[in-house]
Amino acid sequence: MPRTTRRALGALAASAAAVLALSACSSATAGESSDGDVTLSYAIWDENQKPAMEDIAAAFTKEHPNVTIDIQVTPYKEYFTKLQTAATGGSAADVFWMNGPNFQLYASNGQLAPLDDGGIDAADYPEGLIDLYTYDGKLYGAPKDFDTVALWYNKALFDAAGVEYPSAGWTWDDFTAAAAKLTDPAKGQFGVAASQYGQENFYNSIAQAGGEVISADGTKSGYGSPEALAGIELWTDLIAAGSSPTAQQMTDTNPEDFFLSGKVAMFQNGSWAAIAYADNADIGGDVDVAPLPAGAEGNQSVIHGVGNVANAKSAHLAEAKMFAEFASGEQAAKIQAETGTVIPAFDGTQQAWVDALPQYDLQVYIDALENAVPYPVSKNTSAWTSIESEVLSQVWSGAVTPKDGLQDLAAQMQAALDAEQD
Repeated sequence: MPRTTRRALGALAASAAAVLALSACSSATAGESSDGDVTLSYAIWDENQKPAMEDIAAAFTKEHPNVTIDIQVTPYKEYFTKLQTAATGGSAADVFWMNGPNFQLYASNGQLAPLDDGGIDAADYPEGLIDLYTYDGKLYGAPKDFDTVALWYNKALFDAAGVEYPSAGWTWDDFTAAAAKLTDPAKGQFGVAASQYGQENFYNSIAQAGGEVISADGTKSGYGSPEALAGIELWTDLIAAGSSPTAQQMTDTNPEDFFLSGKVAMFQNGSWAAIAYADNADIGGDVDVAPLPAGAEGNQSVIHGVGNVANAKSAHLAEAKMFAEFASGEQAAKIQAETGTVIPAFDGTQQAWVDALPQYDLQVYIDALENAVPYPVSKNTSAWTSIESEVLSQVWSGAVTPKDGLQDLAAQMQAALDAEQD
């Protein structure tokens, strides 16, 4: 997911009050299957994926000649704001992409049509993704793809410093030691970008330390634990040691840009990055990817994925549901995989994604499924991720200590979670 745009998945979501108003809004009455020509709008947020989505849309139209798909791309940072406005006004797309942090708000307010009364077999998808898009016992999202996180590294910088490449079995100690060796202040070069990214960085390290961001039922903050503190300090210690750009430097310059320009040797990123790096003429031939380094409890990666959902208020609901299912089905998954776009969620189609970019060891992303942990969500994820972002920015800058910051974050986050239950 792209999340970058994936980096604060709930931060730009609608406020709880605004989304709660969605259930009162409706466009045309949801329609039955149409005999005439139908145009379905399909909202997505990633321009890089548009070509594959166009191929999927064409394949659907081949099977359903009376249905045309109009693909609408909105950059992620505006996507959920636009979706909220459209849903409130009754003009949301017939089918649209959804993510875990925002899913429960839309499902709980009647904006999404259930899909488990159609042709979806839950056994065809990773259990974690089916769970992610299930609300009150019904499946509202058809898993389109999934993403895990791994460690990208610049082989040229490793070779120049005489440091062995990252490999399976690497520990946090190996990671931090390599980062120090790869740092050269005279060249403005750093070992790693210790960015304040949840999905790519500290959500993983908290799990690797044996902690959790939020309880499995989405009601309790995990930030008050020693394990969460260890997961955060992995990154803040790298900044303090000079092995990473400072928080201010990573505010002035996008952390990934340090990696893309050859000024950072290591950068944790999701599987969505593979095709973008392969297409980058500057670094595409110099980089490769390895498993995440392991903390005290392992090298867990967060798993997340996009779901295709059907607008319950669509004037062409039957067609919308059919397309949402098709766009997450086996044929669509093969199209996504063979183009190297993303890892498809449909079981048995992932190998084609690995094979699409043979220059990289992309199997590490598939292997990460074995001990992956769910992306942390609750009914109103954005209510506490905004707190998380604000408090942790003070921690990353050094304005407050990680210990004090996490105690504050745990208290504020718990208050927000308790408010969800009222």
